[in-house]
Amino acid sequence: MQDACAGAATKGAATAAPGKNAAAGAAAREAPRRPLQGIKVLDLSRALSGPFCSMALGDLGATVVKVEPSDGGDMTRGWGPFAATQSVYFMSANRSKQSLALDFRHPQAGAVLRRIAATSDVVVENFRPGVAEAMGLGYAALKALNPRLVYASISGFGSTGPARDHPGFDQIAQGHAGLMSLTGDASPTRVGVAIADMTAGMWTALGIVAALRTSESTGRGERVETSLLASLVSLLGVQGQRFLSTGEVPERTGNSNPVISPYGTFTAADGPINVAPATQNMWLCLCREMDLPDLPRHPLYATNADRVTNRAQLNTVLDMRMRERPRAEWVTRFVAAGIPAGLINDLAEVFADSQVRHCGMARQAVHPVLGDMPQLSLPLKFDSVDVQQPLAAPPMLGQDTVLSLRGYGFTEDEVAALIAQGVVRQCDAVRPENP
Repeated sequence: MQDACAGAATKGAATAAPGKNAAAGAAAREAPRRPLQGIKVLDLSRALSGPFCSMALGDLGATVVKVEPSDGGDMTRGWGPFAATQSVYFMSANRSKQSLALDFRHPQAGAVLRRIAATSDVVVENFRPGVAEAMGLGYAALKALNPRLVYASISGFGSTGPARDHPGFDQIAQGHAGLMSLTGDASPTRVGVAIADMTAGMWTALGIVAALRTSESTGRGERVETSLLASLVSLLGVQGQRFLSTGEVPERTGNSNPVISPYGTFTAADGPINVAPATQNMWLCLCREMDLPDLPRHPLYATNADRVTNRAQLNTVLDMRMRERPRAEWVTRFVAAGIPAGLINDLAEVFADSQVRHCGMARQAVHPVLGDMPQLSLPLKFDSVDVQQPLAAPPMLGQDTVLSLRGYGFTEDEVAALIAQGVVRQCDAVRPENP
């Protein structure tokens, strides 16, 4: 399912009522300055890794212009599930952006994009290696127009090397990077979200911020590059270092910590909980709270190394006692005693949780079709400005075409001509102002 978009709009079609615009402008001038305010980002990416990156930049205040194919938009607009007619997948990675609908096949499309890139601070793309260059939108071509440009690329396996042309899909990367070999019990298991895409997006956003700092001080731009594969290998952490330092190939330990025991998931009377007594003192305290005073003196469980070796037997003993009480009672008791423990929530419980609500992890935005809608928020807090509130809800396809082009210096006549020639499209929907 895709957004409907008007094909030929008149000049200024994306402009709201003058009174509203004036009020919005005054509010914007009075609002605290977000860290990346004034940074202009040309987002040529699609699906998840690039959009997740540019969404973070938008939340931090950058003006992000997402360029989408005018004949359907980002591919994820057609991916379910849907809220009314709107793709939940698309909305999860595209808040705080403007949408510019462009016919990429039109002879003038490349010229429009190069003109935008010439005055952008950042370009984000996640085409297959070589595609941007073939379109005349590679780093070398755009750097010649804009020496200060920060050009960020995300691919599946990197722009060079023997796997350069392999398809870049999240689950493929999870397997190739070894993450699935560490996850699950009997069988390798993927992480329940697209962790490769989102991790690559986060690393790229960090790289962009670092490159912007360099660009500001030297006047020279930078190419920033990562891949789904490299992003996940970088997260192998202690397990990766374990292999590099000892040659050991770690095995899956399910929900148990590979180097600490007991540490992991246990079964209470009404469901599973996580318990993480990471130190010897916490272990002794756990035994007291569970009324198992003889357990620390047992030769199989005296040290952490002993407990790791005999993990299965120990977990069976602890599970038998855990089943005697409900999970909330155990968690309350353990936390009060200084033992890290917690419930294993489903998503309904997560968003009803008092701490999650206190952290402001779901904020309201105003969508052109859905009206008020909650959105996951940026997990960062600054003393001076609230970056958790989305700058804008995810846009309709081509909703901001006129606004975006005018922001890049295109005149009213030029915009009207581009619309009339079918180079760009302006959607009829007008973004409502956020509260």
